[in-house]
Amino acid sequence: MYIEIIVVAAILIFVLVYRMNAGDKSYRFITKQFGNAYSKLSPYSFKVVHEKAKDLGQEYTTRQYITQVIAFGVVSAFVSYIYFYSIIWSIVYAVVAIGFVPYLAYLRCKKAYSEFIFEQIQVYTTNVIMEFNTTQSFVKSLEGVRDSGVLEDPILTDVKEMIQMAYSNGTIDEAVRFFNEKYDYYVVKNMHQLFIQITKEGSKDSGEALEGMLQDIDMLVENVYRDRMDRQNFYGQFLTFGLALYLLVVLVQFLLGDTSYLLLLEKWYVLLLLHGVIIINTFFLLKGIRFYHEDVGAE
Repeated sequence: MYIEIIVVAAILIFVLVYRMNAGDKSYRFITKQFGNAYSKLSPYSFKVVHEKAKDLGQEYTTRQYITQVIAFGVVSAFVSYIYFYSIIWSIVYAVVAIGFVPYLAYLRCKKAYSEFIFEQIQVYTTNVIMEFNTTQSFVKSLEGVRDSGVLEDPILTDVKEMIQMAYSNGTIDEAVRFFNEKYDYYVVKNMHQLFIQITKEGSKDSGEALEGMLQDIDMLVENVYRDRMDRQNFYGQFLTFGLALYLLVVLVQFLLGDTSYLLLLEKWYVLLLLHGVIIINTFFLLKGIRFYHEDVGAE
């Protein structure tokens, strides 16, 4: 009896240690590569994020919702049944799993929105620099980008606000501070700082400095898209191994035999251990899914 309990406990410990180590090692390079690529989206409500995701065609369709509900329900019911051989527990876990579908849809919207904002920031910085090379005025550059049609809301609305603030105050300081606080990217701050220096102090080498900044932006965008593909490949592997860990109980049943396993299920502490395996594995699986969709890096 004690051997069987030790085997189940070992499975629980293995799942916990594997998840902790995988999370520490596998995400390290992602965090490092994306640390300077995206900004936090806290200033925006879910309503804004959801509407933009719909515009981008990234929101779940009704068919996708139904498919996920069925898939989550069937898979969770199957997994819980091979753990407990109980219809009741299968129903409970199926209902809980289906309850996560809206949350995953929310994470998908957040990811789509963060990528959209990053692309808009790249368009904003690149075009402001190009406009400045012609106008030699930061405010005129903003007006040129505003009227070019390359920006979309919310960036477009915020650029209009910057222009209004600059004319109202007679300086660009408050306008720059407003945009920097809303879009906390180092490339935005560096560009604005350079424009402040040019505006207040003048610079004979501004063209060369701005050209160097354009090259930095191009390099950043190239790295971001390369790392995005790496993240996608890793995410598929992460889900595959994560789902496979649920099936370790099959190994326990193979080692012990069906009869011995069913006898173990009559003990409350064995049931507790098995629930622990499912809960811990699910927790780390959701943590990884959230990292991929939402915690895509912050400066």
